[in-house]
Amino acid sequence: MMPLIYAPQGEESVIKKIGGNPEVKRHLENLGFTPGGSVTLVSVVGGNVIVKVKESRIALDEALARKVMV
Repeated sequence: MMPLIYAPQGEESVIKKIGGNPEVKRHLENLGFTPGGSVTLVSVVGGNVIVKVKESRIALDEALARKVMV
């Protein structure tokens, strides 16, 4: 298990766990990050990431990307 920021770029990964306080978890789940769901790391720019979740592209800052474990 590793933070999303270290996932292989371009490969689909399965979300294992969402960390953080309840507010952060709820925010990420509202964006589509749910345990068991799939996510693809599209690009990393200066620690910030662009990911594909449920046919949508979403940008996350480094702090949020480290809370998503794949």
